[in-house]
Amino acid sequence: MPNPLARREKTMQTYDILILNGPNLGSLGQRQPEIYGSLGMDTVPAMVQELLGDNASLVNLTFFQANGEGALIDRLELARKEGVAGVAFNAGAYTHTSLAIADCLAWIEIPTVEVHLSNVLARTEDPIRQHSYMGKSVIGMVAGFGVLSYALAVQALYLHLKTA
Repeated sequence: MPNPLARREKTMQTYDILILNGPNLGSLGQRQPEIYGSLGMDTVPAMVQELLGDNASLVNLTFFQANGEGALIDRLELARKEGVAGVAFNAGAYTHTSLAIADCLAWIEIPTVEVHLSNVLARTEDPIRQHSYMGKSVIGMVAGFGVLSYALAVQALYLHLKTA
């Protein structure tokens, strides 16, 4: 009789997830820790492991950061060509200003979770941060948990992809 666990391992799907960061996010953990926290992106894989447990091996993470809008769009288009399953995307200030990124997200049709380190809705000193051009084209948003927001976004993507 065949081992049912062995058969199950063969049918379990893995998901390539891109963690994409926009401008000024290359120095997380150092940049304005009072707003964005003191942890860097290097802590995200361990957080994903903790959240997903044994299922973490089914998620392949790729990280990319660019300060330029065009480079972010190029990376999203490449993700489509590569067959990336999902994107956790912190577009930084471009979230609130970029029609070009919003247009790209609308046509590439990759499930995307919008990520914010701070609670953008509570940042009343700068009301533009409370609006997202990306919002219409993402499956959800995680905000306010510092770097943990990325791991929560990956968990949400995994659960979404697994049940799609």
